[in-house]
Amino acid sequence: MVVAFNVTGNEQGDWTVLSVTGELDLVTSPVLRQRVHDVVAEGRHSLVLDLSDVYFCDSSGVGVLIASRRLIRSCQGDLRLILPAQGAADGSHVNRVLGALGVRRLFEVHPDLDSATDEEAGPLSA
Repeated sequence: MVVAFNVTGNEQGDWTVLSVTGELDLVTSPVLRQRVHDVVAEGRHSLVLDLSDVYFCDSSGVGVLIASRRLIRSCQGDLRLILPAQGAADGSHVNRVLGALGVRRLFEVHPDLDSATDEEAGPLSA
């Protein structure tokens, strides 16, 4: 089974939402890094990364997520991740990787888009 990597963007209120599909690895992570940089360069500093459909994430993918957090924070912005309990095929792979590496606590994680773009909703616990 070949899963194409894709990043699509849209606006949800004040938030820019980048939906990521496929494998986030050494080959594909530069694409996501560039998209995040493009969003910030356009002056949008409220970003949601929807990782619900990411089937695989390696250390370079985690590196892009951490670098994105650092970039957004340097602009006084907000970064939220969507990592549902049952994302992709058998649960959120990214959620498990971030937890195993001990960096999940760095991110504001939400179960779905409505929660991620709602100013009143709190993040899931680490």
